Amino acid sequence: MIETERLLLRPHIADDFEDCRAMWQDPAVVKYISGTPSTEAEAWLRFLGYFGRWKLMGYGLFALIEKSSGQFLGEVGFSDFRRGLGPDFDPFHEAAWVLAGAGHGKGYAQEAMTAAQDWLDEKFTPAKTVCIISPENAPSIALAEKLGFRATGEALYNENTVRLFERLKPE
Repeated sequence: MIETERLLLRPHIADDFEDCRAMWQDPAVVKYISGTPSTEAEAWLRFLGYFGRWKLMGYGLFALIEKSSGQFLGEVGFSDFRRGLGPDFDPFHEAAWVLAGAGHGKGYAQEAMTAAQDWLDEKFTPAKTVCIISPENAPSIALAEKLGFRATGEALYNENTVRLFERLKPE
């Protein structure tokens, strides 16, 4: 578990599913990710994947919990999503963040991802991390830049244009 001033980052637990499902079914949340709310089955398969990634790789997405209320706010962390985007992207830890509506606009994503990056840098010392973001998702692009990511180009993923980002190992 990682603790910040306002947040707890921990692996998911079974009780997180309903909040996770609701988040992935919220059209505002998925607007720049898939554009389509998840079915319950899709949300369930995604949820099960969280547990498997931690088991197989020793890292994954953390559930993001507000300390003061215990409320589930979203997911942040790193994964290997096997996107097929090429040798400059696929072999590297991929950063990901998605927040439920209750977590938007409060600086939680930056606080959580800063802590997650520090954890990853200490545990795995990756030479580079990567992420993809929809070119229309200005708030996520701004966050990526604050986190030290820089745009490296664009690619087609699931029939949508995405912007590719990388963050080089801090000196």
